[in-house]
Amino acid sequence: MGNLVSFKEIGGFRVKLWRGESMCLMGFDVDDPEPDFVGFAVEYREPGARKFLNLHNRLSFDSQDAVTGFRTHPTLEAPLQTYRWVHFPFQPRAGTYTYRVTKMHMPDDGQLVAGEQIQLPIDLGPVTIDGFLDVGFARNFASSQAFVEKRAELDLPADIIPAVASRGLEFAERKAAIASKKENIYEWLGFEADRLLFDFLDWAVADHHITVDAMAYDLNEPDILTRLEKLKKRLRVIVDDSGEHGERSSSETKAATRLRASAAEVHRGHFDGLQHNKVLIAKQDGVPVRVLGGSTNLSFRGLYIQANNMYVFTDDAIAALFAEMFERAFTDMDEFAASEFAKVWHSVDQRGRPSVGLCFSPHLDPELALAPVGGAIDQAGSSVLYSFAFMNQTRSGSVRKALDRLMRKPLLSYGVVNESSGMQIKKPSGETGLVDFDFLSEHAPPPFKAEWSGGKGINIHHKFAVIDFDRPTAKVYTGSSNFSPSGEHNNGDHLIVIEDQRVAVAYAVEAIRVFDHLNFRNRMSAAEKARKSRVKRSTDPMLLEKPTAISKKPEPWFAKFYVAGSPRERDRKTFSRRDPTDDDRQTPTSDAESATSLPHHRATRTRARRGAEGKRPLPSR
Repeated sequence: MGNLVSFKEIGGFRVKLWRGESMCLMGFDVDDPEPDFVGFAVEYREPGARKFLNLHNRLSFDSQDAVTGFRTHPTLEAPLQTYRWVHFPFQPRAGTYTYRVTKMHMPDDGQLVAGEQIQLPIDLGPVTIDGFLDVGFARNFASSQAFVEKRAELDLPADIIPAVASRGLEFAERKAAIASKKENIYEWLGFEADRLLFDFLDWAVADHHITVDAMAYDLNEPDILTRLEKLKKRLRVIVDDSGEHGERSSSETKAATRLRASAAEVHRGHFDGLQHNKVLIAKQDGVPVRVLGGSTNLSFRGLYIQANNMYVFTDDAIAALFAEMFERAFTDMDEFAASEFAKVWHSVDQRGRPSVGLCFSPHLDPELALAPVGGAIDQAGSSVLYSFAFMNQTRSGSVRKALDRLMRKPLLSYGVVNESSGMQIKKPSGETGLVDFDFLSEHAPPPFKAEWSGGKGINIHHKFAVIDFDRPTAKVYTGSSNFSPSGEHNNGDHLIVIEDQRVAVAYAVEAIRVFDHLNFRNRMSAAEKARKSRVKRSTDPMLLEKPTAISKKPEPWFAKFYVAGSPRERDRKTFSRRDPTDDDRQTPTSDAESATSLPHHRATRTRARRGAEGKRPLPSR
């Protein structure tokens, strides 16, 4: 298990890498940026590779470049004008990634010059905590520029998911044909959640000592159903039958009918509201040993469209609690809320492993689950990062009240919801603190291409809150729960708190990734509405900013990040600051380069010469 962070500082220039789940959050900082400073260039080397690759930017300095919509601008030519960035490799590889970050400058002649440089390694291996917990996320890239490119590359049809959920099982042949192309788009979209789910099922199918107890809310993904059928008499399953799920034409009813022909027992039910758990419990020779849970439904949208999380605990004590929850639900859903089991938090604290708390609903008192979460948000000392799919529909309860108070506090906080109506979006400073789902429509500004909406249904389905990710006391609350009073009172759900910084950072990086993705789209949507209100629609492309000596603007691009006490200043410092536990991570000797070494990649419109103040120019093309 590799390091959680990697840090290095050279003369007031700092870079800090944070390990995410097959992704890396990079924090940059400069104490006193020079007037000609124009951003950060990032190169990376994949595990086992020798060459560095360029991280790319869709924006550039030149409007003539901003026409294709594809990622054609290496950051050595089009630096990142931000102080953090999440690198989400198209095809992640297990092992150590090495990042090389260079300060870029543009003197009065308009030519790019490379300044100081920092190189750092970090292990982005796919397993969160070996032998205990693995966390995974769905990619949520159906509405993205990356998917626009992937769709064109693979020549994908318009209908990669069924138009209506009730036709999911009938989509099996269509899915198989699409998946058989040179790259399986479903594995790409499902990302680590797809890996965790199918690895769990394939392991259970292959080992005849394993039995599985399953709980499903949405169930319309044909490959999941096929795996469940292969378990035969080693499977017991509860399938929700609330609302449309209970109709004869629903995929859930069709799936339950098929499973009755193979499984040991199939139960339909929905507590007072929903059977909302998405859980697989594995027993080995009758003893609970492993459990899969999270927010991800066993459906096309859950795995391939929505932002979702999933986790697998390999732990007898945690698996046993889920097994007891299943038995109580399977035996008598009506009595679950009144049971002693549903009236307490269950603590699992084993030496050498993170402390975990679990709470199973429905409860007679919703605040049993919600009050600790709201209290943790209120007591946060540095940051709160969260994503709650339906929080705009929640008007009461400790979590919603704490989030409303959070917007007025001087903490680093970012939130993501599927729809933000009725919620405060802006912080008192005017900075955005909450975003909801959006996508670039057919009127996307150059250099961006129109994106797919992802079809009918919600797109943000996460349910988690990360408290103080940058401190050793970090914790994350997550589960299938919607963190609402009505849900905790009526639905069958689970809520978990994991007190471990490594796990909290994994969720924090995911929160920032989704926030940044949607914040940009929210801004573009607002700009489009403003353009439509004008007589003549503007089509000006988005561009990087040049130094004030060239642009003649009153302030440089970076000025807003240095406003004392502002959210942007807090952001800049939080992700890049040295903590007491941070040692300067020296790159191995075989990788060593000086802090001002010359990058190996060439930049366009740049002539070879030595710049002032110790900066090295990039060679001309």
